[in-house]
Amino acid sequence: MFVESKMIKGTLAIVIASFLWGTTGTVASFSNDVSPLAIGAFAMGLGGVLMVLTNIRSLLANYRQLIKRKGLFAAGALSVAIYPLAFYSAMHLSGVAIGTIVSIATAPMFAALLERLFNQKSISRKWGVSFTFGVIGVILLTHGKKPAFDDTSNLFLNSLGIVLGCIAGLTYACYSWVAKSFIEKCIDSKAAMSGLFGGAAILLLPSLFFTGENLFLNITNSAVSLYMAIIPMFLGYLLFAYGLTFIETSNATLITLLEPLIATILAVLLLGESFKLMGWMGALLVLLCLVIQSINLPKINTSLSDNNNQFTS
Repeated sequence: MFVESKMIKGTLAIVIASFLWGTTGTVASFSNDVSPLAIGAFAMGLGGVLMVLTNIRSLLANYRQLIKRKGLFAAGALSVAIYPLAFYSAMHLSGVAIGTIVSIATAPMFAALLERLFNQKSISRKWGVSFTFGVIGVILLTHGKKPAFDDTSNLFLNSLGIVLGCIAGLTYACYSWVAKSFIEKCIDSKAAMSGLFGGAAILLLPSLFFTGENLFLNITNSAVSLYMAIIPMFLGYLLFAYGLTFIETSNATLITLLEPLIATILAVLLLGESFKLMGWMGALLVLLCLVIQSINLPKINTSLSDNNNQFTS
């Protein structure tokens, strides 16, 4: 019962984080004169600095353990740095809904692959069923979007956006797996996440000298930039780190399929993106994926087998 309570808390934390992340594409669209590279670098960079400052004690207590695993740390920090650049560029090229969907939908596949390759963890039947519903859902969402106009000239850019979305999914799974690996080595979750994000901030913030000229050009751009850094990045990833303490990386990334669902709804309501019936069916399948992943089904077969054994004995 105590373990189930922890799993519920971890799941709820990641659900809230996913909701916050689902707002990023719509909010970023309100500052259309800012490069997606600048938005990604500033949001993740400042978010990383805030995470370091608020978790400085934990970092000081755990930094030696992080340094001992410098190769793993470097891979995680680099993944954190690449992720926002690929993610926001994907949304800029392919649209908020599709960019978010592709980025998040590919993450569970990469996460499960990493766990299989490096941790020799088997893939559960429940995860497989949930993943299947999720993949079908995001495919329907992607193909269920109504084009704003009949024009094939942007096919290359849309395809490039999808490729960048896949890169975002890979890097997202990589740093989630690295963070979970640190946590399993008894490194505090706050130190693990703030360390990775702090390392990414060192890589990202200098790039603003070349891309960030319009970040604070007006009130709208300033509000968008600060919101992206403080709410989805800083607060969202604190919640995500807390959730990773109690559940597996592959399960966590499956729960974050809620993010493209939120992004799709906001894109339709606020940005005028529209979907066919197929797209809304996909949204329902994504929701079903989350429900399956979040509940613990009773082991009916095992109970029946035990009863039969007792009867025969």
